[in-house]
Amino acid sequence: MQIIDGKALSSKIRAEISAQVAELKSKGVEACLAVILVGNDPSSELYVKNKVKASEEVGIKSILCRFPLTVTEKELIDEIERLNADDTVSGILVQLPLPDSIDEKKITAHIDVNKDVDGFSAYQTGLLCLGTPDLVPCTPQGIIALIESTGVKIAGKHAVIVGRSNIVGRPTLQLLLQRDATVTICHSKTKNIAEITRQADIIVAAVGKPCFVTPDMIKEGAVVVDVGINAVDGKLVGDVDPAVVGKASAYTPVPGGIGVVSNMMVMDLLTRNQ
Repeated sequence: MQIIDGKALSSKIRAEISAQVAELKSKGVEACLAVILVGNDPSSELYVKNKVKASEEVGIKSILCRFPLTVTEKELIDEIERLNADDTVSGILVQLPLPDSIDEKKITAHIDVNKDVDGFSAYQTGLLCLGTPDLVPCTPQGIIALIESTGVKIAGKHAVIVGRSNIVGRPTLQLLLQRDATVTICHSKTKNIAEITRQADIIVAAVGKPCFVTPDMIKEGAVVVDVGINAVDGKLVGDVDPAVVGKASAYTPVPGGIGVVSNMMVMDLLTRNQ
């Protein structure tokens, strides 16, 4: 059984990106990431902190734009438009979720499609669905990188995704299809999920429920990618019960799996966007 080492993969990607950043700087080009953070939610604070840290590690400039929970939609849109017009800003990322008083779709729709490093805009989503992706969401891109790092060939495999969010489930489905997998996506209305997951060669768990995927839900030798990050009794746990290690052929731990890799994927997008 192989524990898929996200930290090791992240270090490899970091070295490659650092070299690209250095080459760009030698040509007078500097990438810059602008992150918009509303409020002080601990999870959002951690995500943003890690993205800023990742940018520093590869030599990319970052700008953190903080707003209180009382911020209005107009104020956020005005800030996005300012960043859109700033030629020194390569990519813009709005940390989600936003307060209930803010329409997330309306806010993200204002990001310049060429600076949309989250890949959430209708334009970037459309390109992904057409099989001609430009800026791909970082977590799905990291999921593919983790699977491929095992040496497993995705083509022809049955992949089951548990979770249909626009951030992870749906874009991951598109990336797996583009690599010739047969893909099933499960969600809250799916009946007999365990019967479906037991057929999977590859399982991507992104449902947001601690230890939801248990050993009896996977078949012997499956590759399991755990996207979940849940706080339970002061500890971080994933959407997959760690007991699957005795059954899976490869498994991503939490922490130390997808999180560190997805941060590097944002940096990769920024350098390729120059």
